Amino acid sequence: MHALTGFSLVSLLSFGYLSWDWAKPSLVADAPAEAGDQPSAAPRQPPHIIFILTDDQGYHDVGYHGSDIETPTLDRLAAEGVKLENYYIQPICTPSRSQLLTGRYQIHTGLQHSIIRPRQPNCLPLDQVTLPQKLQELGYSTHMVGKWHLGFYRKECLPTRRGFDTFLGSLTGNVDYYTYDNCDGPGVCGFDLHEGESVAWGLSGQYSTLLYAQRVSHILASHSPRRPLFLYVAFQAVHTPLQSPREYLYRYRTMGNVARRKYAAMVTCMDEAVRNITWALKRYGFYDNSVIIFSSDNGGQTFSGGSNWPLRGRKGTYWEGGVRGLGFVHSPLLKRKRWTSRALVHITDWYPTLVGLAGGTASAADGLDGYDVWPAISEGRASPRTEILHNIDPLYNHARHGSLEGGFGIWNTAVQAAIRVGEWKLLTGDPGYGDWIPPQTLAAFPGSWWNLERMASARQAVWLFNISADPYEREDLAGQRPDVVRALLARLADYNRTAIPVRYPAENPRAHPDFNGGAWGPWASDEEEDEEEEESRARSLSRGHRKKKCKICKLRSFFRKLNTRLMSHRI
Repeated sequence: MHALTGFSLVSLLSFGYLSWDWAKPSLVADAPAEAGDQPSAAPRQPPHIIFILTDDQGYHDVGYHGSDIETPTLDRLAAEGVKLENYYIQPICTPSRSQLLTGRYQIHTGLQHSIIRPRQPNCLPLDQVTLPQKLQELGYSTHMVGKWHLGFYRKECLPTRRGFDTFLGSLTGNVDYYTYDNCDGPGVCGFDLHEGESVAWGLSGQYSTLLYAQRVSHILASHSPRRPLFLYVAFQAVHTPLQSPREYLYRYRTMGNVARRKYAAMVTCMDEAVRNITWALKRYGFYDNSVIIFSSDNGGQTFSGGSNWPLRGRKGTYWEGGVRGLGFVHSPLLKRKRWTSRALVHITDWYPTLVGLAGGTASAADGLDGYDVWPAISEGRASPRTEILHNIDPLYNHARHGSLEGGFGIWNTAVQAAIRVGEWKLLTGDPGYGDWIPPQTLAAFPGSWWNLERMASARQAVWLFNISADPYEREDLAGQRPDVVRALLARLADYNRTAIPVRYPAENPRAHPDFNGGAWGPWASDEEEDEEEEESRARSLSRGHRKKKCKICKLRSFFRKLNTRLMSHRI
């Protein structure tokens, strides 16, 4: 055990809400409902579902969490709906998106390690029914706008083949907000904006946040409110690169830290895009029978302007700052409004919850790890969820001080894993950098003050926290409660017995955009995929027969670890 230096900081004042006329008559021309009309007790049809996902937005970076960033739309929607303050996501992009669309933990999709890189022959498993496919079966029109990041090496992996009627957005993890170029290493660059299954060269030059909001408005304008609609809006914002229209930057001209200033401008621009989407829902007659869900995809990247304060850690870690999400539900259909829910909710829960709202059924019998949490959100009932497997990643760098003996012979504590059961959270292996990082308000960041609450290098591989009593993970109880540690290690072992092999194939040079007209897109045929799987199995077998003492193996291991560290910062 080691002591951490205490450090108290003055909380930052929020700018508060901006004045906003929420329902201007000119913007709600098609609003049915006079003041004297009584709405029906139940919707006449399944509700329209609008799921808004932001990228790398930190836990602290919303007005109602006391941020210095202006988010009047999100503040208003959350205040009038249900704030989810015990809501969990995954620490990086692909895992959160895969669990949202499949309702399954990463260990049950083979995506438990890192992200899907642009040149990898990998994608969301084709044998699993996605959320939009399920909603299509229930009569929904389904549309996606924004970032996919679930693989595209075959056409069968594309959004339009996985349940979406239409798609406008990027296939890779991050692109330039104006040019839509993405580089996956020196000289490996390509254009990445697609409409359907075609490259959308003609849309280059438009800022993606505004382009995506505009496309949502066009979809609503051309769709009949009488047919149920599922809109998945996965903003690129506020992922790097830090780019924003100038008018938003001007609002934060007095903010000393340049990265924080650009990041804040991007958040406020995204907030206004959400306002425009909400106005369109009202204008075209969708709002009264709609459910709007807002969620971040992982913790904020503190080196790029984000803040998860006062939570510990950042994007890419299993500390609360990496996995505690921003989330709320806004809907006229909520039975209980204007309250804060402490019910335990995980991103896998949206699959069965939304299928249930649509009139279908989905449960553990279908292989799902999520639960229907609508009664908990809408009525304030107890959540059916009592635990969360944050992840088990057998490929991540093993912790030097972990061992099977250290895990009571139950679990190898060198393996990166994290689990929440009731009030308790257990982490093993290397959870990632465990700093407490205040919002970057100073011009010079990081400065010498960074070390005031910097996590010292720990000679341990097991941590235990009572998250209900200690949400900031400041008091490690692993030494005091070995009984709880044993119980949670046993749960990890139980989950691990259900895990499927990790799918993280080597990159394929055929994916280079130069072979696809300068754009990122599918490159593999069915035959090539079969060959890739055979090669992957052969590599796995050869790894099992390598000698333990091998100089070249040690060098490879060293550079693999170094690359993982570098990619952790890049991701």
